[in-house]
Amino acid sequence: MAATSTLEDNKRLARQIPEAVATEGDLDRLDDICADDVVDRSPLGVVEGPAALKEQLAGVRVAFGEFSATVEDIVAEGDTVAMRVTLRGTHRGEFMGAEATGKAVEVQNMVFTRIEDGLIAERWVQPDTLGLMVQVGAVDPPVA
Repeated sequence: MAATSTLEDNKRLARQIPEAVATEGDLDRLDDICADDVVDRSPLGVVEGPAALKEQLAGVRVAFGEFSATVEDIVAEGDTVAMRVTLRGTHRGEFMGAEATGKAVEVQNMVFTRIEDGLIAERWVQPDTLGLMVQVGAVDPPVA
């Protein structure tokens, strides 16, 4: 029974970044839930430490107003939590070289989070970057 409790605790911890940090904007929560040497890997780059992660997430929230991240699916095994997250927002600022368009966007995001000693130690984030860039008009949709 204890293993289930730990897995549930890990899921509660991992989902705080999309829900409390990204959606609600509680960036300071990262100081409480992340290891001092947390590593976050995404198409935006590799960042290390809660301060760098705060800066990166703050930039995303500026680029996309009305930003929200909804956890659609979540599973845990061992020290790792996997989530499918729907990201929504309005493109209000420059992002990955694309100037603001005012367009509403919605993309899927896959996140794997490794928990160590009750803190987030590593994250691997894979959003549908192509889908996002198509929605904001930065690239043409692929031809079938």
